[in-house]
Amino acid sequence: MTTPRAAALAGVLFALFFGAALILIRTALPEGAEPGSQWVDGADHRLRVAALLMPFAGIAFLWFMGVIRDGFGRYEDRFFATVFLGSGLLFLAMMFLAAGVGAALEAIGPHLDSSDRSAAAAFGQALAVVISKTYALRMAAVFMISLATIWLRTGLMPRPLVWGTYLVALTLMAAAEVSMWLTLAFPAWVLVMSVLLFSGRLTPAPTAAPSPDTV
Repeated sequence: MTTPRAAALAGVLFALFFGAALILIRTALPEGAEPGSQWVDGADHRLRVAALLMPFAGIAFLWFMGVIRDGFGRYEDRFFATVFLGSGLLFLAMMFLAAGVGAALEAIGPHLDSSDRSAAAAFGQALAVVISKTYALRMAAVFMISLATIWLRTGLMPRPLVWGTYLVALTLMAAAEVSMWLTLAFPAWVLVMSVLLFSGRLTPAPTAAPSPDTV
């Protein structure tokens, strides 16, 4: 596969797997729900499925990042490329941690009595929410800003899409605490980028061949 098509495929897979895992986690650990209720209504199965989906989403995201960076080629800016890579890896690590907390809640719940289960659930839910909303979502916003800046400086992204990416990223950074569902904005953005990559709209222009007289 060519580089843009490989990135597009990886981005679509990430968006699907990650979006599905987020929906399962959010419905299993809803805002305002009684701690420990996920074991009462059978939501623990959703946490288990989300934990199984998250590694595949992470693999697809790593592939997406690698192919995107490879596409920079001679256009790569070391500063913004470092921010792009670091924020992407931090986002992925934090979401793995949040999914792991959910899986741990599911695994340990049946072995605790009601009082211990409630305390563990309250701590685990608070930890997963803080990791995903306060930290991971803001790292996703930094990832979007750095990638949009690279594409803006190189002219590889249409200007309206650049400003739209900045707007969405700044909204996520400022309003991360409003709702857990805002996390879905990131896989939706990756999906849009993947469609554009597949269509060839974000493909780098070929490098001009040097003239024979160039020393």
